[in-house]
Amino acid sequence: MDESQMLKGILEGCILSIIAKGETYGYDILNVLESSGLDDIGEGTLYPILTRLEKKGYIVCRIGKSPFGPKRKYFSITELGLEQLTSWKIQYKKLISSAEEIIWRDEV
Repeated sequence: MDESQMLKGILEGCILSIIAKGETYGYDILNVLESSGLDDIGEGTLYPILTRLEKKGYIVCRIGKSPFGPKRKYFSITELGLEQLTSWKIQYKKLISSAEEIIWRDEV
């Protein structure tokens, strides 16, 4: 099975979770994903997701100064984004629980 297909389904929730912890920027999001074991995620995957989340009204973006060079985009979560994240977490937990029940049912 292609791992990237499974990953696609959870990245939005993971990214919303990261942004919900406080305003952040793309490179920092990539570092959190990588340090959590999702090390195959690149800018070409991240930024389209961020754009999609912004278009849905789940996050907002502002351009701000960077202490290390050019300006960067900072992302923060909206109230709608927090509602979506809560809903996503409930759905994710239910899905994982159901899948684990099926996968491990006959294991000793």
